Amino acid sequence: MGTLPNLRRATLARLKHRWGKLPGNLRGILWSLVSGAGYTVMIALIKITGQTIHITEILLFRQTLMIIIVLPIILKNFPDALKSSRVDLQLVRVACAISAMLLGFTAAIHLPLADVTTIGFAKAFFVTIGAIFILSEVVGIRRWLAIIVGFIGVIIVAQPSGGGAISVYGVMAIAGSGFAGITSVIIRKLSQTDRPVTILSYQAICVGLFMIPPAIWYWKTPNTQELVFLIAIGATSVITQFTNILAYRAGEATVIAPLEYVRLLYATILGFLIFSDWPGVNVFAGAAIIILAAFYTVRREAKKSRTPRQ
Repeated sequence: MGTLPNLRRATLARLKHRWGKLPGNLRGILWSLVSGAGYTVMIALIKITGQTIHITEILLFRQTLMIIIVLPIILKNFPDALKSSRVDLQLVRVACAISAMLLGFTAAIHLPLADVTTIGFAKAFFVTIGAIFILSEVVGIRRWLAIIVGFIGVIIVAQPSGGGAISVYGVMAIAGSGFAGITSVIIRKLSQTDRPVTILSYQAICVGLFMIPPAIWYWKTPNTQELVFLIAIGATSVITQFTNILAYRAGEATVIAPLEYVRLLYATILGFLIFSDWPGVNVFAGAAIIILAAFYTVRREAKKSRTPRQ
């Protein structure tokens, strides 16, 4: 009777051994591709569910599931997990994260998947700008030019296919990317003084608490299908974040970071298959500009980090 379990354990052990023998960058690439697919599926689920469920209720379900998963870590370190040398910065970071999710996910509900995914790539430029003002980093003229060129690409994508003014949801998508970029910079600054568990705890607890009042106000009891989608949103969120961490742990940042743009391929395919959306010429043109500018920014950052300090 114990033959089958032993066989399974032996098979898993062999697979684990073979996986560990792969080059780190290859493992990082594979984890990154899984993370990108998970993120795109999560956005697609939010887009579907958001047609009948308010975004705050969606985020409450998402955050609740994530809290359940990280709760053992928080409780194990409680109350020290909440001891921060910069509580004010922790709260600013939480506010930026909430703004990024509300704006970005609302835009995702109303914009084609490829459009909102492409605009999301602007986060890289906001990270650079935030690093200047928050971390006092020095940025040269070439990186400033890359930022300007990148934002030109964002404006091209955010315009309706027929041209004209940027839609309100395009503005929301850009603002969401901005807040996401600022959040990343603040996390970088907080990591210099606070433990990872502290940053995680403030995110999990504060975001969840903030979402309760508006979710109650807009509450709609989900039917079976909506409940399945809400649980799936939470599950894919966890998978996306976990595999992204594994990707950067296994591979070099300069190899993993550019793979973020594979999400545009995923978004184009899912958008067409599920929503019958096909990106306009402006999306492909803007995406090419954004990706080239962002890739240059990432490469410059990597080059700078490898330069020995005098």
